[in-house]
Amino acid sequence: MDDPITADAKGEWYAFEKGATKTSGGEGWADVWRRGCFAWEYKGKKKDLNKAFAQLQQYAIALENPPLLIVSDMDRFRIHTNWTNTVQQVHEFALDDLNDGATRDLLRNAFEHPEELRPAKTRQTLTEEAAEEFAQLAQRLRSRGHEGHEVAHFVNRLVFCMFAEDVGLLPDNMFSAMLRASRTQADDFAAHARTLFAAMKTGGLVGFTKVDWFNGGLFDDDNVLPLERDDIDNLIAAADLDWSEVDPSILGTLFERGLDPDKRSQLGAHYTDRDKIMQIVEPVIIRPLSADWAATRERIEELVVNAPQQTAEKLLTGPQKAKRTRAYAEAQELLRAFTERLKGFRVLDPACGSGNFLYLSLLALKDLEHRANLEAEPLAQLRCYLPPAIRYAFRE
Repeated sequence: MDDPITADAKGEWYAFEKGATKTSGGEGWADVWRRGCFAWEYKGKKKDLNKAFAQLQQYAIALENPPLLIVSDMDRFRIHTNWTNTVQQVHEFALDDLNDGATRDLLRNAFEHPEELRPAKTRQTLTEEAAEEFAQLAQRLRSRGHEGHEVAHFVNRLVFCMFAEDVGLLPDNMFSAMLRASRTQADDFAAHARTLFAAMKTGGLVGFTKVDWFNGGLFDDDNVLPLERDDIDNLIAAADLDWSEVDPSILGTLFERGLDPDKRSQLGAHYTDRDKIMQIVEPVIIRPLSADWAATRERIEELVVNAPQQTAEKLLTGPQKAKRTRAYAEAQELLRAFTERLKGFRVLDPACGSGNFLYLSLLALKDLEHRANLEAEPLAQLRCYLPPAIRYAFRE
């Protein structure tokens, strides 16, 4: 197989040191890039491949979001799948494993036939598996006489803990460990859960492990419903799924059906899928705000291009420096004003059930924020983040 210089001397589709703008700002390079196949990051021996992968993720958008992200320290190789709406898979092997034909085929497919590595399981399939586990739990809790809203609130807490654990907000697989510690003595679960929920409300320690506080009111109290052995087994099965890949936009509806005993057989029957919701979100939210950003970006570009520029051959005078400072300050203010408009944007869903419409609306706003910062950064080193929560209205 040819190397990038031989195969593509201009580096248009296959290149060493492919330049890219990082999502966190600034410029960087992927060590190797092959269009439609992969981006590859090399590190020295025994270096942290998790950090290498995080670095590569920052380049992915600027590198046309390749389907495979590969990291290596010369002795170890990890191939992360990166297709949209599929559950991520990681293929890991050592240098010596290339003596095996199957491993060589895996690596060859990364170069020539990346579709062979596409995961079969979609995010929706995984989400339905997770929802089924919680539907069973909710049914049992309701059958014991617990009120529906009480069950829903408790289930939402458990769901949040699983998301938080798998994205690294709860350290050391703390929630899964708590479930397994309670399995043989289910009565212990309530005390363990109260300790965790209290720590998540204000920040604190669970054992010797620090837990950060979580805002939003979900853990304003430490109320816990008692669980039995079968309930904990359901939760362990759910916790073993990869919650970082579960799609929140469908989960609410599946829970809504699962929490209502009369609608258990209709699980998903009235689900409004993402595509249908986006038929409203696209013209009502994304399109007008994208046009707003396009006009703002054009004005920022105009200010930066027309501002006096200093080079090694041309030093700026005092008045020129002042003019340049004013131009960049105005550009920064334009970006700030746009993000303020995003922050003040409100979405009302008066018939809110599962929250799918609100979730996808929030996701669209966050994507626009990310896009604005990404596109403004190279223009004038501008960056302006929204506060932790964008205000939007819904009824519980």
